[in-house]
Amino acid sequence: MSEDKFPKLINYIKLKQQFGEDEQSCNQTEQAYSETTSALHFSSNSTSNANKQYPSHTETIEDQEHNEDPDAQQSKRPGLTGSRLRSYAFAVLTRKEYSKKDLIEKLALYAENRDEVIELVNELARENYQSDQRLAEMLLASQKRQGKGPNRIKMALKNKKVDSSLISEELKETDWTEQAYQLKVKKFGTEVANEPKVKAKQIRFLQYRGFDMDAIMKAIRGKEQDF
Repeated sequence: MSEDKFPKLINYIKLKQQFGEDEQSCNQTEQAYSETTSALHFSSNSTSNANKQYPSHTETIEDQEHNEDPDAQQSKRPGLTGSRLRSYAFAVLTRKEYSKKDLIEKLALYAENRDEVIELVNELARENYQSDQRLAEMLLASQKRQGKGPNRIKMALKNKKVDSSLISEELKETDWTEQAYQLKVKKFGTEVANEPKVKAKQIRFLQYRGFDMDAIMKAIRGKEQDF
């Protein structure tokens, strides 16, 4: 509560000057005045701090919901079944491609029955609405555009829960030595490095990008006419 909500205190010092109150009485009155004013300031600050420290009822509920155990939140969600579950699955797939395993886990968060989810995802896969093969090919193309080698691509497929054997032929047919060379040229230029430190730097860079050592060594030793 702000100080201006209290009625103005009487200025006893001015009254003393007007009515000639003795000095001792004035000092006592002045001390009481100071103590009262301090008490009012303390009350006002305490009220302000209390308002800051304790959130509103709505904020408390929101915080509780945010920090609530995920299993408890799941139990409150209405489980999707039938056409509602199917509609949600289509809505999910229109936004991005999912592997079969990832799609099952995502739908299961909102579904009433996990077995129904598995049956639905299998049906979507048969009708080609969901495709691990398509996801693997898209991921391969995207990773190659980013200058990633086969090891990084296989890791990305694993993270998406997609079997890398789905694109084994594409991985074999790709000239990874040329890919590594083009990346080396883009980063370090066409000059063949002779200093051990420079070679080591190029090797580390291409290893990080996911290329095998055989392709790396050919790339850093090769010249433009070799590719």
